[in-house]
Amino acid sequence: MNRHLNQFLFLILVCSTASLVAQSTSKIDWLIDSSSYSAQISESNEAISLSNGLIHRKIYLGANAATVVFENLVTGEQMLRSIKPEAEIAINDSTYAVGGLVGLKEHGYFLEDWLPNLSSDSLAFQFSEYRIKQLEPNINYKGSKRYNTSERIAPSGKELILRFHHKAKELERITVSVHYAIFDEMPVLSKWVTVENQSDNVVTVTGFKNEILAFPEVENAVEPPSEWKRPNIHVESDYAFGGFTTGESNVTTFWSPDPEYTSQVNWLLETPCLLESKLEVGPNALLKHGDTFESFKIYELLLDGTERERNTLSVRKMYRKLAPWVTENPIFMHLTSTDEKVVKTAIDQCAATDYEMVILSFGSGLNMEDTTAVNISKFKKLADYAHKKGIQLGGYSLFSSRKIADSVDVIDKETGKPGGAKFLNAPCLASQWGYEYIQKIAYFLDETGFDLLEHDGPYPGDYCASTSHRYHKGYEDSQWVQWKMSVDFYNTLREKDIYLNAPDFYFLQGSNKCGIGYREVNWSLPRDQQILLGRQNIYDGTWEKAPSMAWTFVPLTEYHGGGEAATLEPLKEHLNAYEAHMVQNYGAGVQACYRGPRLFDSKETKTLVQNQIEWYKKYRQILNADLIHLRRANGRTWDGFMHVDPKLKEKGMILLFNPTSEDIDEVVNIPLYYTGLETTAKISENDELTETYNLNRDYTVDLPIQIPAGSYTWLTVR
Repeated sequence: MNRHLNQFLFLILVCSTASLVAQSTSKIDWLIDSSSYSAQISESNEAISLSNGLIHRKIYLGANAATVVFENLVTGEQMLRSIKPEAEIAINDSTYAVGGLVGLKEHGYFLEDWLPNLSSDSLAFQFSEYRIKQLEPNINYKGSKRYNTSERIAPSGKELILRFHHKAKELERITVSVHYAIFDEMPVLSKWVTVENQSDNVVTVTGFKNEILAFPEVENAVEPPSEWKRPNIHVESDYAFGGFTTGESNVTTFWSPDPEYTSQVNWLLETPCLLESKLEVGPNALLKHGDTFESFKIYELLLDGTERERNTLSVRKMYRKLAPWVTENPIFMHLTSTDEKVVKTAIDQCAATDYEMVILSFGSGLNMEDTTAVNISKFKKLADYAHKKGIQLGGYSLFSSRKIADSVDVIDKETGKPGGAKFLNAPCLASQWGYEYIQKIAYFLDETGFDLLEHDGPYPGDYCASTSHRYHKGYEDSQWVQWKMSVDFYNTLREKDIYLNAPDFYFLQGSNKCGIGYREVNWSLPRDQQILLGRQNIYDGTWEKAPSMAWTFVPLTEYHGGGEAATLEPLKEHLNAYEAHMVQNYGAGVQACYRGPRLFDSKETKTLVQNQIEWYKKYRQILNADLIHLRRANGRTWDGFMHVDPKLKEKGMILLFNPTSEDIDEVVNIPLYYTGLETTAKISENDELTETYNLNRDYTVDLPIQIPAGSYTWLTVR
């Protein structure tokens, strides 16, 4: 049986639940081998097509430019039911369509035979010319000195630029360009708009939509359901903040009713089948003569089914390709002191156990805003000491969640007073204080030679109604300006190869890691509860994030209370709990904030840490591969996960845990489809005797396992 997907319907078993995923028409699965899918842009018959063998978007260039085909080439699914403008731009509060065609009498489906009878909206921006070029990186990322698994330093593909002009005299020297990027090796298309002002007037971009797509409805609900189903597409943008996941952070994707779609089944015409990518407020950006405004970028990933593991695995692959820096995954500890002796001891312990980074944690006493010569000198010496030992050094800075002054803080629109921010009180980044804050942090990093910034409370999406802050005009432009200041800073950090931990979803703008998703006070619970809840956090937090994209937590010292029952110190007295944390974290490829003053306090503890890091580094490549979710921890039976990468010698790594008081001896059905193996698998437990297993027709194996009570086992798949 080969992997040409037109020859079978294959069964994927995940979390012990069978899910049928149909693939079509002679496509090699891009999640197994994506090398044959190359981006192409071509013109024929008054249309221009973007395709890579996985997706196809065709733009008609007749009376005006309009997308007439958006197709999933894996499934054959047509994603469009009607024509909409390619974008919308609001200039000086007047809204104009960009491209598009009018005259359709039916919006429930579309036939290309109708095109000759359609015309251009005379009030819209009209297509004038196009340009094709090689895709350029968004960030000048040069690769990293840290461990990573990226195959390229930037995504590859092609860019199409459509230029539009308007006939109105007041707009005739304003050019709107719609940009499309089609990528190699993944079913992803990106889109954004730019506005160039060559007129003698100052104009304001008061709003925009950089994507408007009319999708077929997924369900024909006559009465509105409690929750509408969505099409087989994942949509997000790089204008994201306010959470640890793409769903929490997505503030630009809107599913709206389409008032033109009058033949829909829903009685009130409320089916949310119109995708719009836009800002809720703003940007209210001023453009003088010669200025160019650039929107955020939207990313559209076409999905080929409804199976959760496959769809989220597609999202993870997308992040790895779009933002290769997210595969950097240094081994670090969180140090709770800046005392020179304590810091040097921690650096020495890291060097002795093969750790790679020390992060001066919150509460350690580090103040990066202090740019005095004395403070800079102290931390430069410590960074120099760390570098001589082969250890990277960085630290924590708090931006949000604090009050600076009434003249600096975010102003609530309703009250006209400080407050109303996501974290109640917060400084406005577009104030003079905010500008100087970024300059101070950048100066500190440059002068000390720090390798990492852990930025707590990066700009989380606050609006500010102040009209006196230097770098924004008022409420309408405040979110846009603060976001732009944040991402310009983060882009620069990425270009300088400074690692960035940030508890917000800035991955597409340069951040390396955010939280896996946990409740902080849970780390004050007794150790056994922390360990099992930690595995639940790992299982839940790696659906849409690769292991390297997340951090978890281990309180070596007391954190949010809990006393002796919650902490690992003295470490030598809690070796079993220390080992359990390390096994599940490093086994998942997820770095934890081991927060305390030291990594070991005895010979036995040192040996434990050394052994865990030695094992992790031996299998580091496969342990940094994506997770297949086998069973979520519930305390009643085994739980576990499996890493897969068909390109490696170890194509799979299975970790199974037994939290019960009884030994487990049973046969477990393990899905091996994403290992790339087709007929047989060689599986060894704990690096011991290897057995050869024949794969079932659904690419699973029935694997006998034995897991001692309160313990774990691991198996390699070759």
